[in-house]
Amino acid sequence: MKENVPLMPLHDVAHPMDRGFVEVRELIQNARRKALQAVNTELVALYWQVGEYISRKIASAEWGDGVVDELARYLARTQPSLKGFTRRNLFRMRQFYEAYSGNEMVTPLVTQLPWTHNLIILGQSKRAEEREFYLKMAIQERWSKRELERQFQAALFERAVLTPPRVSPVVRQAHAAAADVFKDSYVVEFLQLPAEHDEAGLHRGLVSRLKEFLIELGRDFCFVGSEYPLQVGGRDFALDLLFFHRGLNCLVAIELKVDRFEPEHLGKLNFYLEALDRDVRKPHENPAIGLLLCATKESEVVEYAMSRSLSPALVAAYHLQLPDKAVLAAKLQEFYALNAPLPPEPSKTRS
Repeated sequence: MKENVPLMPLHDVAHPMDRGFVEVRELIQNARRKALQAVNTELVALYWQVGEYISRKIASAEWGDGVVDELARYLARTQPSLKGFTRRNLFRMRQFYEAYSGNEMVTPLVTQLPWTHNLIILGQSKRAEEREFYLKMAIQERWSKRELERQFQAALFERAVLTPPRVSPVVRQAHAAAADVFKDSYVVEFLQLPAEHDEAGLHRGLVSRLKEFLIELGRDFCFVGSEYPLQVGGRDFALDLLFFHRGLNCLVAIELKVDRFEPEHLGKLNFYLEALDRDVRKPHENPAIGLLLCATKESEVVEYAMSRSLSPALVAAYHLQLPDKAVLAAKLQEFYALNAPLPPEPSKTRS
């Protein structure tokens, strides 16, 4: 339900008087966006109410499934201009209500997303916690319908549960929210790179597809520069990619490696972080964080390398193809089975 209307930059205004006109136009456009959001909220709330009504009628045995067919035909006959109330959609409304009713933490979220987003999440999620995860992420990241569908294809929920990011104590102390910002792996299938590629090709691909890369990183990441120049002791150095994270209020340095992670990779990244904090960071900003993006990594090697390190850095892998969602779903099933709470022992009665 979003409307993307480009705004004219103020420097493009042809006449000084037009500046005031632009401000009025922006007021109108903001009001239109709010109106569209209000319409969406009311529409989703209506679908919730209809779903609740149908659910209760069927649960109380007042209605059978056939009555929903009659309701759809009745609405089509008496309200011919009314769209979206087919038999299929009426049952979706019932499913929508039954999936979230009773969950006071989730029900306020559903009206913040368009109905199409809700249908995607409802149709592709297998667990209540998965639905809640995608509801929160879609609101936070403001994903479009296409972006939301891609996150399901990339198995974001499965990856977040099975391989959460390893955050060192230094990062956790300086940036308490870092674990919610970074990922253990990033999917960059949109680069369409061959299996055999070099760092220059990976770098060019990420810069040329920066919009997609920013979506994969997260909405609060802002691009600062590519091959960002740093000068130390009269020598020139170039950091692969530099970003700023609005939520963490800090610079984020990303170094690229097209081979597996090696402990010595951290030395160069630590050097860059020190240079950023001394020479680039502004007084109101938090210390910089480093992200080493490698083709592969072994968890145990990363853990050993980071265990005694005082570096505010993380190590993540990048994947050139979408993961096998079926394999990850099976692993997630095993994970839940292994971590399921044990049933209470039967109470012993004394004879």
